[in-house]
Amino acid sequence: MEKPVRNLRKERVGIVVSNKMDKSIVVAVKRKMRHSIYGKFINKTTKLMAHDEKGDANVGDKVRLMETRPLSKNKRWRLVEIVERVK
Repeated sequence: MEKPVRNLRKERVGIVVSNKMDKSIVVAVKRKMRHSIYGKFINKTTKLMAHDEKGDANVGDKVRLMETRPLSKNKRWRLVEIVERVK
């Protein structure tokens, strides 16, 4: 019997908005959405709380997140890598 294949986890890239917590960061993920009636493209922002084990992400850094099991009340994402450090 074959092992069931686990679903691929979602990945998001965003900018760190807050790192004041211990081992947690808040990341703003931007996406473009088309308005259903007017057809104009709108920027939408979603704030995600993510687990940062080492605590090395700073405000302004561009980071990659991966979906994970619930780690706390609000945390469902974890930091995979820091794509670009703030200058």
